Amino acid sequence: MTHDIFISDFNDERFQTAFKQYFAELGHHLSNWEPLFHEMNNDGSGTHAYVRLTENDQVVGFIMFCCMDLSSWFFDTKFGFIREFWISADQRSCGHGSELLALAEDWFRSQEVYKSILTTHSANAFYLRHGYREDCDIHARNKDNVFIKSLR
Repeated sequence: MTHDIFISDFNDERFQTAFKQYFAELGHHLSNWEPLFHEMNNDGSGTHAYVRLTENDQVVGFIMFCCMDLSSWFFDTKFGFIREFWISADQRSCGHGSELLALAEDWFRSQEVYKSILTTHSANAFYLRHGYREDCDIHARNKDNVFIKSLR
């Protein structure tokens, strides 16, 4: 049995535990986490997250997301942006990623945002299975592949 916690304050200990595990898996180690979590709370992006926990409050994973406007002098559109997404290695292939992704997409719809965008360098097949398509015409600053999905 698992439960999901909606996070909008990144000082939440449950989120910080999940994020630190994510960074450790990526091989990133910080001696002082406070500035990073402070920046997450104050970057003006309106980022939120769902953290999934076991019944014993062990971290299963998290998904961070926000709404963003992409504008030019002529066009304007709003996207839901999946910023970070991680499932603990021992919890992968159990459906948690699919369920957390669905929660974020439902949140976008509740905000009347009907397109989702993300980047990935390692989970292409996962996103393709969930209705995303790679968009080679959009280039991300992190050089990862860009995927888009219509949420209608």
